[in-house]
Amino acid sequence: MSGFQPKPRRTVYAKQPAIVEIETTIVCNAHCWFCPQNNTLRQPSYMEDWVWRKIVDETRGLGVIYRPFLLNEPFMDRRMPAISRYIKEDKTARLEFNTNGEALTPKVADQMIELGVDMMRFSIDGIRKETFNEARGISYDKVYRNVEYFLNAAKKARHPIDTEVRMIRFPGTEAEQAEFNAYWEAREPTRIVFTELYRYPWEGQTEAVNLPCLKIADELFFYVSGEATLCCWDSKGRAIIGDVKRESVLEIWNGEVLRHHRQLLDAGQRDQIELCSRCDAYQGVDWSEWSRPSAAAGAPFREAPPR
Repeated sequence: MSGFQPKPRRTVYAKQPAIVEIETTIVCNAHCWFCPQNNTLRQPSYMEDWVWRKIVDETRGLGVIYRPFLLNEPFMDRRMPAISRYIKEDKTARLEFNTNGEALTPKVADQMIELGVDMMRFSIDGIRKETFNEARGISYDKVYRNVEYFLNAAKKARHPIDTEVRMIRFPGTEAEQAEFNAYWEAREPTRIVFTELYRYPWEGQTEAVNLPCLKIADELFFYVSGEATLCCWDSKGRAIIGDVKRESVLEIWNGEVLRHHRQLLDAGQRDQIELCSRCDAYQGVDWSEWSRPSAAAGAPFREAPPR
């Protein structure tokens, strides 16, 4: 993969999100030591059917990328084939998943391929069993069997499916990363990606890194409760920006709460937002071409009263 990264310029926000992430369940089968999902207590365990349908219905025809997951394993929701089929009734929609692969059985894989899934990212994090078991805590054999089945079936699909296998660059695994790359190259996913181990906000950070943010540019994130959060890395609900049970998707996206947070982040004032005041994301990005807003972003802001 190329290390080139363009210098970001200040974002002009569209009237609608390009990406919508929907946490249809908070359940996960894995026990990753680096993930806050292990101590997240959100309720209910599964999003009500009318709520995810409302989110999809209110964004139909907009060319949205739907990701039916957030801080969970999407295929632990047995409704996922039905949810995915409902999404793909919109011919402009794109459907993407991140999964650990264990619950993506051949039966479910065939259903996803038949209904037209566009992208499947597999977070595997090890080629050696000891590394994998420490990172994931699920069945190594089942994951490798399911991922290989999906890759083989995807090659025979009627439409192109973007596939990706991922491994975190854990310290001391440099030789294993080479083994991982060689193993999966032979199985021909679209991409093999190595990522850095990321710490969620408030998971060890102690001070603000006052920089702008790229995560808020075009994505909208919904918890299992129907609440919308500023960021997919908000594991504890520190930055709620709306509730789709009381507002429409586009009211949240174009609303005063999110607009205020954007102004602060555009000005690099993360310390003014509770969640972002303990976030170190994008500190390695070259922001030299980023133009700060001319108006003061930290103007007084009043939360809208409950409806």
